Amino acid sequence: MLVPEQYGGVAADYVSYALAIEELARIDAGTAVTVSVHSMICSAIAQLGSDRQKDYWLPKLASEDNIAGFALTEPDAGSDAAAIRGRARRDGDEYVLTGRKQWCTNGSFAKVVMTMFRTSDDGAKGISAFLIDSATPGVLVEKVTAKLGIHTSNTCDLTFDEARLPANAMLAEEGAGLSSALHTLTAGRIGIAAQANGILAACLDASVTFAKDRVAFGKPIGAFEGISFKIARMAVDLDAARLLTYRAAALADAGRPFAIEASKAKLFASTAARVHASEALQIHGGYGYTTEFPVERYYRDAKITEIYEGTSEIQQLIIARNLLGRLG
Repeated sequence: MLVPEQYGGVAADYVSYALAIEELARIDAGTAVTVSVHSMICSAIAQLGSDRQKDYWLPKLASEDNIAGFALTEPDAGSDAAAIRGRARRDGDEYVLTGRKQWCTNGSFAKVVMTMFRTSDDGAKGISAFLIDSATPGVLVEKVTAKLGIHTSNTCDLTFDEARLPANAMLAEEGAGLSSALHTLTAGRIGIAAQANGILAACLDASVTFAKDRVAFGKPIGAFEGISFKIARMAVDLDAARLLTYRAAALADAGRPFAIEASKAKLFASTAARVHASEALQIHGGYGYTTEFPVERYYRDAKITEIYEGTSEIQQLIIARNLLGRLG
């Protein structure tokens, strides 16, 4: 969706992208995040890559045969991305990568992985981004991660054991890796907000259907305020989450700053998805706790939207600092 037409994509705008991710997540949140991360890497290459990188990777990623992955987190570096320790050592016309990346989305089957390694000890300025062909010797899938939810999304740990890359595999300039990562994550937050909206929409659909069909005390349970008020609030929060998401997407399409709006959208939408997935399960009662109904899956899938692409705490920090500045 986010690949320019000249490279075989459809050059969709961010609003269209958000709508598509939401509809995918309405059926399966794992598939939605697979597409979201793939699209996020395509967008990063289109915006930050060299002409050679765009010519080489984007046509491949616009085809049905190749998926992109993302590898930023390390065992001791999550929200604090500047703390990554993986090293990229320059050796002539190559970089030699050593380290381990954790919770890599699409990592087990990605054709190309966007990742960040330390090229110097200069703090945040010492991190550089790379585009790694997964067939590179020394790049190993260490383990596939078992997760609470989004089971259709592949998550793995990758080990880089003296993996050699040509110097032109670096994305953007040396030392610009953290800013590249933040640029990618900021755009990705629109996708995760849309994913949360899809989960919430699915919860609303399921709750309305069940509240009409399930009879207790001689009438449909939707006739009781204890149920109907939950559904009303669910509908209001879904509209609010969508509007926040579409606003961030529209700003991105207009070429205007959208980082704060993306953080607000992700914070609100992910919280709403988690809260109302719980309410949807409650509306279904004992049935909701079984695998016969999909709400137990929505409940498990919703939680991750508050964690990846920047936790809810990180989103609040971004929003607060925008209002208050750095006070300490």
